[in-house]
Amino acid sequence: MGAPESPEQAASADAPRLAGTVNWGTATVIGVFAGMLYGGSKEAAASTSKDAEVMLKLGSTPDKREQYRLMRDAMEKRFIRVTRGSIVGGVRLGMFTAAFYGLQNLLAERRGVHDVFNVVGAGSATAATFGLIMPGSLKWRARNVLLGSALGAAFCFPLGWIHLKLVEKANEGIATRKG
Repeated sequence: MGAPESPEQAASADAPRLAGTVNWGTATVIGVFAGMLYGGSKEAAASTSKDAEVMLKLGSTPDKREQYRLMRDAMEKRFIRVTRGSIVGGVRLGMFTAAFYGLQNLLAERRGVHDVFNVVGAGSATAATFGLIMPGSLKWRARNVLLGSALGAAFCFPLGWIHLKLVEKANEGIATRKG
């Protein structure tokens, strides 16, 4: 038998989510995999110039063992580079997605309504935070925070509005099928 739950735990577990809010965990996992795909493909495309160098070295080396070693080294370096790009891309986009959807759901829960301002606030705060952790001087980071905040809000307003309209249309379609 499990220990009895406190009223706070029961209330938070049974509380219904607002319509249109996104599952934070699912969005984060999708963000990690999308980031891994993007980061890996970006590094794979960047390593094609290295392949040309290897081919030039292979043509100038008559020894088969040396050719084999050069090719193996090139493939190992490419694998490590693509793997590192996948991991870094996944972590970056996953953190961004987790922060964005976490803030969006927090704002929706605290305000009691899911509207475009939750999306704008989450986008602005997330972009400002990531602008703060960018490398550079304090003045440069302050500029990145302001620019990230403004661009995050400007970018998220139309996307949030479109998202809410799509949720409304989906809810109307569900209501007409039931009724």
